[in-house]
Amino acid sequence: MQAATPGPLTVRTVAIDPPEDLLATMPVPGISWIRRGEGMVAWGEVARFDSAGAGRIDQADAWWRRVTRHAVVRDDVHRAGTGLIAFGSFAFADGSAAGGSLVVPRYVVGLRGDEAWLTVISEDGHAAMPAFGDVAAHDTQVPPVPAVTIDAGDREAWSSAVAQAVERIGAGELEKVVLARAVEARAEGPVDVRSLLTTLAADYPSCWTFHVDGLVGATPELLARVDHGLVTSRVLAGTIRPTGDEVADLAHAAALARSSKDREEHEYAVRSVTQVLESHCGSVNVPEEPSVLHLPNVMHLATDVTGVLSHNASALELLRELHPSAAVCGTPTLTAARVIDELEGLDRGRYAGPVGWINAAGDGEWCIGLRSAELSAEDPTRLRLFAGCGIVAASEPDAEWAESEAKLEPMRRALSSRV
Repeated sequence: MQAATPGPLTVRTVAIDPPEDLLATMPVPGISWIRRGEGMVAWGEVARFDSAGAGRIDQADAWWRRVTRHAVVRDDVHRAGTGLIAFGSFAFADGSAAGGSLVVPRYVVGLRGDEAWLTVISEDGHAAMPAFGDVAAHDTQVPPVPAVTIDAGDREAWSSAVAQAVERIGAGELEKVVLARAVEARAEGPVDVRSLLTTLAADYPSCWTFHVDGLVGATPELLARVDHGLVTSRVLAGTIRPTGDEVADLAHAAALARSSKDREEHEYAVRSVTQVLESHCGSVNVPEEPSVLHLPNVMHLATDVTGVLSHNASALELLRELHPSAAVCGTPTLTAARVIDELEGLDRGRYAGPVGWINAAGDGEWCIGLRSAELSAEDPTRLRLFAGCGIVAASEPDAEWAESEAKLEPMRRALSSRV
């Protein structure tokens, strides 16, 4: 899908006093990309590119290159996320109606350490810089989440899908497949996404709390960060639910690290990411053993794969090859994608697809859109919540149901918050 390239954009970034609460500066609707209280919020729309099909990421990358080529940028801060920037999200599947999009916002407020900035992007050639107080002069009162009813989900259909997947794995058709489920939620009134983001950011500070184009969540999985030639990908696969008891959870973490079923699932995911990075990097570092990432709702096996680019590849170029990784699709990829189509019974939309941001140099930070919900564009009282599980030969339907319930917990809790 082709879109007109906007005229030359004028971009101005200046330092500002750090806001006490970054999320509080964002109006509705707005964009969020926050981790440990730092990151960016944005709003307004100067330019937008929507894409679809198997070429959706390539199309977005080509459009972004055209946009950045003629932009006039004055950046006084020079930090990750300053200057010209676009936020984006892409559907998990090639055939999804959700497609993909890049959005160039009008205003961006960012915070890294003790440095904060305001970026204003204009399409009319004017670089006048408004005062931060004028830009942020909007309603910061966030209403509580209305009462919400969330479906329980179809356990029988899920168990059948898992059993069929295990049977196919046993028959040698594939090694791993990731199956997802969705549950519907309906609120008694419109849902203000800021109320969800506030709870998610407080409960999961080590995750990336995001809202881009109606997809909201707190994801722990970094698909690719590109920063001046250094690439980092955090692979998560293999999951156990914590008990809440510190001593017991240490034992659970040790058991997870030794679990042959979880180690097998994790290894497939690490291998799929490493193979892509090796084709773009002069050197790639893969730790010999995974660590255990502790989150309030789950513990994951985690491996941070890093590499040094051997050529000038943009973050979107890497996404095109990294997505879908074995962590959200399976192994072999094409076979797993076909099995997902046959067994899952839903359009994932942008769940488990790439979500993040890119700058004019092609650097950026992109995660996998997990622990998330999709806000209906037509009805602000409706949402779909998603969770997925990696299925291997040793998987059992009841255990996978329990894991999916744990992964739904962040969004369920956010929707039950009255703060």
